[in-house]
Amino acid sequence: MVHYRRDYTPGGTYFFTLALRNRQANYLTEHITSLGHAFRETKEKLHFTTYAITILPEHLHAIWILPDNDCDYSKRWRMIKGIFTKALLKKGVLLRHNARGDYHLWQRRFWEHRIKDEDDLQKHCDYIHYNPVKHGLVVQPIGWPYSSVHRFITQGIIPRDWGVGALQGEFGE
Repeated sequence: MVHYRRDYTPGGTYFFTLALRNRQANYLTEHITSLGHAFRETKEKLHFTTYAITILPEHLHAIWILPDNDCDYSKRWRMIKGIFTKALLKKGVLLRHNARGDYHLWQRRFWEHRIKDEDDLQKHCDYIHYNPVKHGLVVQPIGWPYSSVHRFITQGIIPRDWGVGALQGEFGE
């Protein structure tokens, strides 16, 4: 069995990537209200701060800041995935399941990276906000509705025209 080494630092700031099993699906944006509900319900029970996020049709990227005495981001993602999956089933979305009863909606694992410093944070925020452009969903970051880029612009952290032209080709997965 493969043992995954995860960084569990209480109070850490983490970048995450989660994806649906079917990379052609659009459940995350098609059911964005249900996904938002899953985030809010989880946050009520297990606090965290979403520093930056973008939701694409079949995957999402987020930066979370965890409470000082807590490092269990896996439990939070498990809860979000479960609440969202149940919401889709309740809406009548047909999801296959395996012999154990697990639904084939989400990829089993997710990618995490602990943010090391301000430069690392900036690079990951840029990656998150530019991702819809990278995937050809919009021509500039401000055009994507499911992104914290709008909050960053409103708060004056970045200008409205951030990511237009100059950033193309500077990001990779």
